[in-house]
Amino acid sequence: MASPAPPGTLRKDKKDESFLEFFTGTLTRKKKQKEAVTELQEEGKNAIESPSSPTSPDLGPEAYFLDEHEERSMIEPGSREDPKLNDVIQMLLDWINDELADQRIIVKDIEEDLFDGQILQKLIEKLAKVRVEVPEVTQSEIGQKQKLRIVLDTVNRILNIPLSWNQQKWSVDSIHSKNIVAILHLLVALTRHFRAPIRLPENVAVAVVVVQKRDGILQTRKVIEEITTTNDDIGARFERDAFDTLFDHAPDKLNVVKKSLVTFVNKQLNKINLEVTDLDSQFHDGVYLVLLMGLLEGYFVPLYSFYLPPTTFEHKVHNVAFAFELMVDAGLAQPKARPEDVVNLDLKSTLRVLYNLFTKYKSLT
Repeated sequence: MASPAPPGTLRKDKKDESFLEFFTGTLTRKKKQKEAVTELQEEGKNAIESPSSPTSPDLGPEAYFLDEHEERSMIEPGSREDPKLNDVIQMLLDWINDELADQRIIVKDIEEDLFDGQILQKLIEKLAKVRVEVPEVTQSEIGQKQKLRIVLDTVNRILNIPLSWNQQKWSVDSIHSKNIVAILHLLVALTRHFRAPIRLPENVAVAVVVVQKRDGILQTRKVIEEITTTNDDIGARFERDAFDTLFDHAPDKLNVVKKSLVTFVNKQLNKINLEVTDLDSQFHDGVYLVLLMGLLEGYFVPLYSFYLPPTTFEHKVHNVAFAFELMVDAGLAQPKARPEDVVNLDLKSTLRVLYNLFTKYKSLT
């Protein structure tokens, strides 16, 4: 006769034992699967954060599941924090928002707001005065890429650049994956082609870490991407002159020059009870330039000829351009600066314009 089981113990029959083994085995398998996923994620992180490349931003686990030969890139943290790069990004955002203001579109994030082609469509339609026939807003990835492809085909055709070149700089996949370098390349190309009224910082470059999967292993390399070059090709820079030398090598003498120019312009503007106290900003809307030309040449400028006061960027550009026309009519050479440069508070451009007036009219009482 079997003795009773001691108090506080459970007797396991074969059915209970099989169930426990199955349950334990299931937990073990799930644990191993989780560990495998974790190892794969760590492999990706180690590949990106290896000594051959600096620490890179955490892209999330999904970023490490690449197909064979597939690439993914990201800007190094040090480059991403470069003030000049951030200036480029902010100027591009302001430019886009200015262009699309009449459509009540506000772009806040250059990566998150442009990847699906919706904003890019509106921008190229406004800039090129064309109609891009694409489907309405779509949420599916396939639909977004189809729309983006149509938009980029239109952009590439308008820019008239070699196919091989734009494929290296941007593509449907790179834009849709929110690759900020590709997006910047595209926007900078648009600003140059359409002569945007902005002057981007020159020679801005970023270090980019490129991750590629080869033979099942993630490999990294670092490349330098040039975002902007010099502004020679868009007419924003001319041969070096005394002001380049002044800014580069004698900034201490800059205030002396500015003081002389302020004295010169106030000698005329005081006649109509106006006065300049800040040379850096008071000429950027073109009003004082127009009035100054009238005073120097001895005629009244009809108020309907310019905007007073100017309320938009376009109004200010009109005023400065009109002042330039008056200068040419007075026998002065066409100013080398662009009206947009003066409106954008480019001090060197403003000083060049005023110094030309000073040279011609300095003896005028």
